[in-house]
Amino acid sequence: MIELRHLQTGFEGRVLSKNIDLRLEKGKMLTLIGPNGCGKTTLLRTLSGALPPLGGEVLLEGRPLHSYRRKELARKAAYLPQVREVPEITAEALVSHGRFPHLGFSRKMTARDRAAVEEAIALTGIEPLRHKNLKALSGGERQRVYLAMSIAQETDLVLLDEPGTYLDIGSRFEVMAIAKKLCDRGSAVILTLHDLSDALSFSDRLCLMDRSGRICADGSPDAVYASGLLDEVFGVAAEAVTLQDGRQQYVFLPRTSDMY
Repeated sequence: MIELRHLQTGFEGRVLSKNIDLRLEKGKMLTLIGPNGCGKTTLLRTLSGALPPLGGEVLLEGRPLHSYRRKELARKAAYLPQVREVPEITAEALVSHGRFPHLGFSRKMTARDRAAVEEAIALTGIEPLRHKNLKALSGGERQRVYLAMSIAQETDLVLLDEPGTYLDIGSRFEVMAIAKKLCDRGSAVILTLHDLSDALSFSDRLCLMDRSGRICADGSPDAVYASGLLDEVFGVAAEAVTLQDGRQQYVFLPRTSDMY
């Protein structure tokens, strides 16, 4: 679905990551993790077409990303950045923005477009928010509205940059559950996360980037955890805890007691 070949990313001549090779099929969630400054957001922006590669290439459904026209690409990939302006519009109006790449010259919504908006609103549970101004919503509510906009866009690829930033733990879990629903609907989801426990618990696949911007581990959450590289890259002591219902959760502690 999306393939990276010897990809090199950065901006203004500064290389942040290089020699990245990976492939992701539809229906899977891949999470990019790594320390601050390793190039996760820059990589995601490159995959969205917002930044050109400094080397290598990105193929989307077998075609070079740069060969897509802007509107054509917006029908294939949705990108939700971590930082964005909050417009003075209702939640429903923002969700409707997701249909813009599909509209004709008249810019008028069809019955199909309205149905996509309603489906996205239902999937994210924002029906009670539809007529509220976006600026009046909490961080968690606003994030669900933005996710609804991405869902309404109906793309095969969804790129999410730190979707749980500034959210309380309950809202964070809701956002991750919605991301999983996108995979269940057949989209490929690539996201960045700082919360390693969430990354290990929700992802189908993890790509761990080290401080040089290199992918040093790529595989299932269990495999990346078992590699011990999380401890090495982040300078922590990771431990898996088995809950009473059999699920595993992960705890991350400083390597020494000197930090307490």
